Amino acid sequence: MNALQQGANALFILLGAVMVLAMHAGFAFLELGTVRRKNQVNALVKILVDFSVSTVVYFVVGYSVAYGTGFFVGAEELAAKNGYELVKFFFLLTFAAAIPAIISGGIAERAKFWPQLLATAVIVGVIYPFFEGIAWNQHFGVQAWLLATTGAEFHDFAGSVVVHAVGGWIALGAVILLGARSNRYRKDGAISAHPPSSIPFLALGAWILTVGWFGFNVMSAQTLDKISGLVAVNSLMAMVGGTLVALVLGKNDPGFLHNGPLAGLVAVCAGSDLMHPLGALVVGGVAGAIFVLMFTLTQNKWKIDDVLGVWPLHGLCGTWGGVAAGIFGSKALGGLGGVSLSAQLIGTGMGVLWALVSGFAVYGLLKVTLGLRMSQEEEFDGADLSIHKISATPEREANW
Repeated sequence: MNALQQGANALFILLGAVMVLAMHAGFAFLELGTVRRKNQVNALVKILVDFSVSTVVYFVVGYSVAYGTGFFVGAEELAAKNGYELVKFFFLLTFAAAIPAIISGGIAERAKFWPQLLATAVIVGVIYPFFEGIAWNQHFGVQAWLLATTGAEFHDFAGSVVVHAVGGWIALGAVILLGARSNRYRKDGAISAHPPSSIPFLALGAWILTVGWFGFNVMSAQTLDKISGLVAVNSLMAMVGGTLVALVLGKNDPGFLHNGPLAGLVAVCAGSDLMHPLGALVVGGVAGAIFVLMFTLTQNKWKIDDVLGVWPLHGLCGTWGGVAAGIFGSKALGGLGGVSLSAQLIGTGMGVLWALVSGFAVYGLLKVTLGLRMSQEEEFDGADLSIHKISATPEREANW
């Protein structure tokens, strides 16, 4: 029976890892559909290469930083318990690799390729696992202090703050340091529209992410005996809440509509194991509103050229999710309880501050050393031709 349970747990978390791995295809197609056609190849290449770099760095360094466990032992030891620890690494790697995938969407169309890969290595190897270890592995006594001070630890079941807010706030620093795309904001005050190149690809990316998210959230239980249908239904309700609010506030714009479910899912990660489904619906709806309103504000008023809106979507909706777990996870609002709003505010604030400072530090250092941005000529030609020497549709251009 013990061997059967170990095998079942290994299979359970492996299925979760594969589902979240598939989400990276969603990141790729969401970016591909949003950027202009001359940057589509670059979107696909970046996500795959970022994931590959993340895998090596997280295996060698990052997982040890977060959990104090390394893999420099014999294969016989690694295979113990059906290789559960290895598969757990695979699952948590897919979370870590989401950070550069998030950042990629914000800095699209004008970022140099190799400096971004170097940033990926630093972020996945040190910056992300440092906070991951605090939130999920009791590092530095922070959770014990929160428990003693507020009566509860910081609760982030599936990474609203640990993954999404951290990724989104790191991306904000990168986007600001990189600057807007050429001619996006003209000197006369006019704003040049850069509409999505492909709504079908954008929608495909959103759908792949949405489906994979049920592995992201449900499989965060990590063992079969802890699986909860509540997590699945709360994820569903937050997803539709974000969709419907984005539909209304976004005035039926398909770009807003297809990011709405993602906003809801980002926000529900933290408290998906605690909330009542109606609470999750509200949390998702608020997240949909945050994305539409803040994307519009950052692009049009503040003139922050965050191409995919990753700071509103992941940074702000993830921050809201961390706080919302302390509100809608309480028994007073139908939740299971065991959370403290004070602990959620402190833990979320710590994650945001760490990510924001780290983002400016990493990308600031790269800017003054290697440079972050393609030349004006390279940007005009597009990242596909400038970096990869091929466009998304070379046969069509040859025929023209």
